[in-house]
Amino acid sequence: MWQRWHGDVKNFMRVVAVSLLAVCGMVEAAVVVLPDPVSDAPLAAKSSSQTAVFAGGCFWGIEAVFEHVKGVTQAVSGYSGGTAETADYQKVSSGRTAHAEVVQVTYDPSKVSYGQLLKVFFSVAHDPTQLNRQGPDTGPQYRSAIFTVDAAQQRAAQAYIAQLQTAKSFPRPIVTEVVALKAFYAAEPYHQDYVVHHPDQPYIIYNDLPKVAALKKQFPQLYVER
Repeated sequence: MWQRWHGDVKNFMRVVAVSLLAVCGMVEAAVVVLPDPVSDAPLAAKSSSQTAVFAGGCFWGIEAVFEHVKGVTQAVSGYSGGTAETADYQKVSSGRTAHAEVVQVTYDPSKVSYGQLLKVFFSVAHDPTQLNRQGPDTGPQYRSAIFTVDAAQQRAAQAYIAQLQTAKSFPRPIVTEVVALKAFYAAEPYHQDYVVHHPDQPYIIYNDLPKVAALKKQFPQLYVER
């Protein structure tokens, strides 16, 4: 009936519990109001294409959020951190591959800055204070991480995390890793646009649609319908 079992009874029961909460109407969008990155670069003068890679729990929700961000032309679910041989959903779900579930975001820097993407990532896409988990999903494959494609992204990500820590923007320390991207491996086709294809699935209703709603509410200037 649902595909996100991870092959064991524990995860089945966790999704059932999440489903019951959703059916009972206990769905709320977490809204964290954060400052703009002080070191953000201005919008580019010319249109071009750049990429950013984010990990923050199940890639379904991260992808759904960024697909609604102005200037984002593509969001692809996938894996980063491990090898090509282990970039497979069943293997990654074991938590022993070094991979994280990630989303590769392709964007136009003349319409949205990397700093704005970071703010969305930390504000509504996930909780950066949860270590090796996100919501009902647990394991290092669900860790919070930013895979940077160059030194400029690395500096921007580290500076924003330091800014948020200094401002005590969260009640707990940020555990987000900032690491250089070695490779991105696209996930299986059935994972792509998962929220679009399964909007009525209880897991999606409880975990992912509230993130998109929070993006629309908190970032009306960045939100676009798809």
